[in-house]
Amino acid sequence: MNKKTKEKTLNTIVFIFAVAAALLFLMPTVLTLVNSFMTTSEIKANYGALLGNTAENRETFVSKNINLKFIPDKVTFDQYKSVLFRSPDYLLKFWNSVILTVPITLFQVVVAILSSYGFSRHPSKPKGIIFFVYVILMIMPYQVTLVPNYLVADKFGLLDTRWSIILPGIFSPFSVYLISKVMRRIPISYVEAAKLDGATEFQILTKIYVPLCKSAIVSVTMLVFIDYWNMVEQPLIMLKDTSLHPLSVFLSQINAGDVGLAFAVGVVYMVPTVLMFLYGEDDLVEGITYAGGIKG
Repeated sequence: MNKKTKEKTLNTIVFIFAVAAALLFLMPTVLTLVNSFMTTSEIKANYGALLGNTAENRETFVSKNINLKFIPDKVTFDQYKSVLFRSPDYLLKFWNSVILTVPITLFQVVVAILSSYGFSRHPSKPKGIIFFVYVILMIMPYQVTLVPNYLVADKFGLLDTRWSIILPGIFSPFSVYLISKVMRRIPISYVEAAKLDGATEFQILTKIYVPLCKSAIVSVTMLVFIDYWNMVEQPLIMLKDTSLHPLSVFLSQINAGDVGLAFAVGVVYMVPTVLMFLYGEDDLVEGITYAGGIKG
């Protein structure tokens, strides 16, 4: 076997492995989508042993087979009708997620752009120390900072309000770290040329730094949105009023009840993140892999 044949065989094996891994990764999403169109009786018939909550069902879990079906026997939209029209609770939780996630995402990106510009322009030792603190905060698990956030929110009377989640989210260090690393790669010659033309600091930021960091900004926006769209710990700790809980928390309660309905809610829950990914996929890949480098 010559070298060319070995390379072709290796590439084929890698391709098959990648396809198998992709199919395995997508299977839960595909099953959720397909099962959302199944009738309740069909879901119970196929997953009854897995989804049962009683002791008897747990005992029969091993002996009963779970049927993974990718084609429903009968397509129905009853679950979606219940989610979108018959029960307002699901839409209320959905809009709770929007009300919490959108302000956090928008204002965190704005704060990150301004802070990153400050770190990247006129670097100094104090700025380096502050940036190092940002890095330390970024690598710490959120559960560690949740306790001080709770104490501060309690001190200012923000507990059981959306502000107890929105305000800490706005000043998250992740966006500052990523965008500042990108801004530091912008050649200083661009700034000097703009200053010779009489540009102000605000114009340098909006006309040079922001356009050149577009991919990084879009990447940060998507990652922050997805992160806070899926948050669970913050609402559970900060919001005692369950009417303020987002859909990410409410999903577990739906799973304990009508499982067919949970599939439909899961699909509706995935729509914003999937649409955002499809819209900004190129910028996401470029912003992460290329790190906002200047193209010639």
